[in-house]
Amino acid sequence: MFSQGGLSLEQAPPISVVLRFFITGAAFGVLLGVYLIGSSFSSVQAFGGNTFNLIVTHILALGVMASFMLGALFQMLPVIAGVVINVPTKKAMVVHLLLVVGVLFQLFAFSKNSSFFYLFSALFLGSGLLYATPVMLKEVMSINDHSSSSKGMLFALGSFVIAIGFGLYMLLTLGGYSSGSFFTEIKEAHYSFALMGWVGLLIASISFQVVEMFYVTPKYPEVISRYFTLTVFMLLLLKTMSLMAGVGTNIIDIILALLFIAYATITLHRLYKRKRPTSDATVWFWRLGMGLLIVGMTLTLLGNIIDFSHKLQLLSYITFIGFALSIVFAMVYKIVPFLVWFHLSNQGYMEAPMMHDVIHPKKAKIHFVMHIGMLLSWLPVAFLDILIIKVVASLLLLISFAWLLYHLLDAGGKYRYTQKYCERIEW
Repeated sequence: MFSQGGLSLEQAPPISVVLRFFITGAAFGVLLGVYLIGSSFSSVQAFGGNTFNLIVTHILALGVMASFMLGALFQMLPVIAGVVINVPTKKAMVVHLLLVVGVLFQLFAFSKNSSFFYLFSALFLGSGLLYATPVMLKEVMSINDHSSSSKGMLFALGSFVIAIGFGLYMLLTLGGYSSGSFFTEIKEAHYSFALMGWVGLLIASISFQVVEMFYVTPKYPEVISRYFTLTVFMLLLLKTMSLMAGVGTNIIDIILALLFIAYATITLHRLYKRKRPTSDATVWFWRLGMGLLIVGMTLTLLGNIIDFSHKLQLLSYITFIGFALSIVFAMVYKIVPFLVWFHLSNQGYMEAPMMHDVIHPKKAKIHFVMHIGMLLSWLPVAFLDILIIKVVASLLLLISFAWLLYHLLDAGGKYRYTQKYCERIEW
């Protein structure tokens, strides 16, 4: 199932490291749902205004996505890249605390437009994220013989560092601590590195190994697995330099969109050709995610060729978010049941729950239906300003994350129950 000769207990971080980040990500998703419901009853400006967009974007990007993806990296780096992060519990605890406090300060900064909160959000987020990424980058860079996945992780982490740096600059500018030179250009580069670089490249690099291992599919074409992440990263650097030089970036955006469309299409083809065509909700999540990536990148492609309305641009953002969340959910439903069983079994608990007892596959299938309903409910929000539509869409998003949060907490509860009440055999 895993590379590097299998995953040993010594390599694996404690399950608390992963669950801490996953539970936090789901909790921020619930918080987002609550905020969206409250904003639905506010004015049009409040629901779609600049402050609203900043808060929603950063709850999703940092509260939800960064939490899930950092938790996954603490687990997947030993599995995919074969590297070991020393004292992972302590390091994860520091990163987690600084991330949560920093995100909360950031949300207060956006809502209150307070220079104090802007400064403290920059300090906490900068300390947490710029502590985590160099630790991981150092380990990945020490690999002598890179696989496509480990090399992709290197570019994804590099993109995250750049996105963080740009984000901190913008926070300090908004707080009045910087002159804000090239603010608009840096803002666009920040979003590009965060979405296509950090999120897009991390998902792609993991998929090069995980899709083949989990679903027994044919290998990706070497031209994709070997050069996709490098090409995207270099294009993002070129786009940033073009923005600073005041040169148009339409051609670069078109190439980026075409590359992601090609990657998603190939991934769908690999999933179609898998050798175990069983009914699995995680496969459905992967297929949905890749389909949404194709739609989102197609809209981006068209938007760089013809003039697009703001509503269609919003639709492209919704589809990209749907892509990212779909893959996150697919990975969570694979990782968590395995980790609970794996750690308990290696600790000698013969009555350790099997993977389907931790989170039953039917629960993941129910969540998939919820996820589809939630995404469909947000499509009319992009075009219609109707209260009931906004409330329903926001409520479905809240329910989706609450469903995941409950099952993550339940998985942690089953882990602790087994340790407390079941007999352990000493090896």
